[in-house]
Amino acid sequence: MTSVLFTNARLIDPEAGTESTGWLQVNDGRISARGEGSAPSTEGHIVDCNGKCLAPGIIDIGVKVCEPGERHKESYRSAGLAAAAGGVTTIVTRPDTLPAVDTPETLEFATRRAQADAPVNVLPMAALTKGREGREMTEIGFLMDAGAIAFTDCDHVITNTKVFSRALTYAKSCGALVIAHPQEPGLSAGAAATSGKFAALRGLPAVSPMAERMGLDRDIALLEMTGAAYHADQITTARALPALERAKRNGLDITAGTSIHHLTLNELDVADYRTFFKVKPPLRSEDDRQAVIEAVRTGLIDIISSMHTPQDEESKRLPFEEAASGAVALETLLPAALRLYHAGQLDLPTLFRAMALNPAKRLGLDSGRLSQGAPADLVLFDPDVPFVLDRFALKSKSQNTPFDGQRMQGKVISTYVAGNEVFRRP
Repeated sequence: MTSVLFTNARLIDPEAGTESTGWLQVNDGRISARGEGSAPSTEGHIVDCNGKCLAPGIIDIGVKVCEPGERHKESYRSAGLAAAAGGVTTIVTRPDTLPAVDTPETLEFATRRAQADAPVNVLPMAALTKGREGREMTEIGFLMDAGAIAFTDCDHVITNTKVFSRALTYAKSCGALVIAHPQEPGLSAGAAATSGKFAALRGLPAVSPMAERMGLDRDIALLEMTGAAYHADQITTARALPALERAKRNGLDITAGTSIHHLTLNELDVADYRTFFKVKPPLRSEDDRQAVIEAVRTGLIDIISSMHTPQDEESKRLPFEEAASGAVALETLLPAALRLYHAGQLDLPTLFRAMALNPAKRLGLDSGRLSQGAPADLVLFDPDVPFVLDRFALKSKSQNTPFDGQRMQGKVISTYVAGNEVFRRP
């Protein structure tokens, strides 16, 4: 449809940091006007929001879609449907597939599959080194020409500092964004929990929170040397925050994200070895969780993402140490984030600053806003409706969610991409 008028909406504007009751006009896939009070007359389609929240669609950095190689875990179609149901209008996909997305040919295959099957925007990332093995950097320039929006080896930390520094230098010359996983790989190898009393009582192999700080410190030193654009995919500990704050204060081109699981769960949720709660990095202490929430509130941590990682039943139904890490979160990202809103820790404009505006800024997109001329990628949701999550109702092929059976609050009503409705809750 060419024209849509949203009336009686609770507009969540992350750019201005405001909530207001008003209307929003969409023409030809872009926001053409907005205002408060009575809506103008229109010949187009009218959507009465009934006082529910209308916000920019979520931009989710770090989504794993398992094509090619493991399509039984997640396809572009199933991930796209899950994203639309969760109010995610743009997914930024990871290259940790089988094989890795490390050549223009593999990237073009993934792009074609996404365009054919996904109802939402899909932006691919490519591997920083060939095979994500940390030995030889990929053809960054050619991959950018093929559509790569950023470069990352995901949770494979490049241990060879010279290789990483060369890759950062080359990325800087190409204007490419590098996304890294701050972790000291020697300390974190084989870890299934965060070190402390809980891990000791459960007999789980653990890693100190200092491993994240050490990994970030190394990366910051390389940023000082190369001047590259850098994003830390997950900052999850209080110990890493002072280093991040100093790097920003010193003018380095650095941003940081965190996952919704580390914002809403802690190490005690693992309880009696519940493998749906095994994620990477492992869930942290409650003190760490509160520190990361505060960092999101102040803007020190820029981005909240789902770190959507599908795993099949065979990968999760194993002893805790042996089970695969990761959880699906495209559909649960918004209701989980609303836990922080209902707890009074983060307001809605702050949440959408971290889930929509800041990801758009970091990736150079013009979305994530409610301003005139921005793409009409929107989510209409009711933040207050309660429900009990049933993992078997999720649209992802894999249902490995830690929120199964939990009471949650907040549901997506409808999702729009370029003004077209791609999801409506029955």
